[in-house]
Amino acid sequence: MNRRTFLQGTLAIALMSRGLTAIASGVQEANFEITRTEAEWRALLTDFEYAVLREEATERAYTSPLNDEKREGLFHCKGCDLALYDSKTKFDSGTGWPSFYDSLPNAVATKEDRSWFITRTEVHCRRCGSHMGHIFEDGPAPTGLRHCINGIALTFYEN
Repeated sequence: MNRRTFLQGTLAIALMSRGLTAIASGVQEANFEITRTEAEWRALLTDFEYAVLREEATERAYTSPLNDEKREGLFHCKGCDLALYDSKTKFDSGTGWPSFYDSLPNAVATKEDRSWFITRTEVHCRRCGSHMGHIFEDGPAPTGLRHCINGIALTFYEN
């Protein structure tokens, strides 16, 4: 096997994996309380918000002003305005994304994400299914979890 064959095969597997992930997430859409057509989502969100919330893209590290947000308040889903995270659970993870060690009760749901040749835990809004980010097991006490969230997927409301 030469390098070109290896790279072509790797690319084909990556594209198939991403396509299957998109199909699986589309099937789950019907299970959410709030559903919208693609046109309705696009009218509600900017192009980049749509890419993150509906197509599971990721914003670049250190680009969200919410990463530095220190006021007391709640972080809501930009897709449906459900309160997801309390500022009391926010911490500076040093990763460049807003990070929380826990979500509000009954606010988020998770699913397995195998899109980058590893298994991660994707976190999304339980009400509208919007992609928020991922959960990792390297956070602080009391949960030991780090909800690594795209700031563009959130709206902050000060108390």
